[in-house]
Amino acid sequence: MRALAVELARYGVTANAILPGWIKSEMTAGIMTNEKFVGNVMPRIPMRRFGEPEDFGGLAVYLASKASSYHTAECFVVDGGYSAF
Repeated sequence: MRALAVELARYGVTANAILPGWIKSEMTAGIMTNEKFVGNVMPRIPMRRFGEPEDFGGLAVYLASKASSYHTAECFVVDGGYSAF
């Protein structure tokens, strides 16, 4: 993101990324019903829950709006604190 942000800034383009953690979705439905998986992963998530697609809504709206026109080179980690461990 940093390299993209530097290269694209001259064109008025921002470069940011949303990095999701374990999110409930159709794609993850199978693994999230696996008791062993949940038992190993859930204790490492400080928020003690899996993410929901709605957890990204506000951030996505911000990044798509003029409000973020001077915000670039950012990687937003949305993982309930999982990566903090």
